[in-house]
Amino acid sequence: MRFDMTDLRLFLHVVEAGSITAGADRAHLALAAASARIRGMEDDLGTSLLERMRHGIEPTAAGLTLVQHARTILRQVADMRGALGEHARGVRAQVRLLCNTAALTEFLPDLLCPFLSRHPHINVELQEYPSGEIVRLVTIGRADLGIVADSIDHGRLAVKPFRIDQLVAVMPRHNPLAGKESVSFADLLGYPFVGLTKGSALQNHLDGHAERLGCRIDYRVRLHDVDAVCRVVAGNVGIAVVSATAALRYGSDLALCHIPLTDGWANRQLMICAKEFRELPAYTQRLLEAMAP
Repeated sequence: MRFDMTDLRLFLHVVEAGSITAGADRAHLALAAASARIRGMEDDLGTSLLERMRHGIEPTAAGLTLVQHARTILRQVADMRGALGEHARGVRAQVRLLCNTAALTEFLPDLLCPFLSRHPHINVELQEYPSGEIVRLVTIGRADLGIVADSIDHGRLAVKPFRIDQLVAVMPRHNPLAGKESVSFADLLGYPFVGLTKGSALQNHLDGHAERLGCRIDYRVRLHDVDAVCRVVAGNVGIAVVSATAALRYGSDLALCHIPLTDGWANRQLMICAKEFRELPAYTQRLLEAMAP
């Protein structure tokens, strides 16, 4: 086999992006050159590495094996460069981290600020996905780490605890539900909602539970972030379901009250997941240590 470092990086970019075009762009290669390199790798191996699907490409069994070994080789090279002090001359490492809404908005900002300040040579590529999709993407090698709810099947991924995420209902203090000690999600569905935009992991989660109850959430408006949701709820537009940490942060300033949900799925243990923690590059291990509870 005559693979070089450019081939390995390109292949990982293609798998992570789910597209040869996007992978070539990430690798700063022309599409024709990238396609030729991948064909050359397949010809050299005598087997297909990628399979075309409706939503893009997926690695074959041989492709998944190559992903694993390519990550190991590139990790070892990155560790060698770190040991030689090349990071001080501008070489940067990048960690791909996927997470759900609660991790993205409530826990990671305060965690990442000191970490990135302490490690100027490490960048973090952060994206929001539903927990089930995070498991799939980490499994096929499109991310280094994921943060998911413990209520889903983690498959063969290694997991460790991250934070507790309790979901609560928020509403103006004059709402008829405001005096209750707790409330079920089913009881909330008779009220208009303020929600996050389509594609939000939290809102997808709530929509799914509403469908299981044979209902649909009545959205008055959908907004991009939890801060905006809480401010609109305070304006008596509707109610919302958010993390307890967000409710506590905005409740006193916005004259909101929050009520715990009685549903078991509303009290979630968030978990960090990876294909294998011990095989992560040294720079990813540093982020993992910073994320410990």
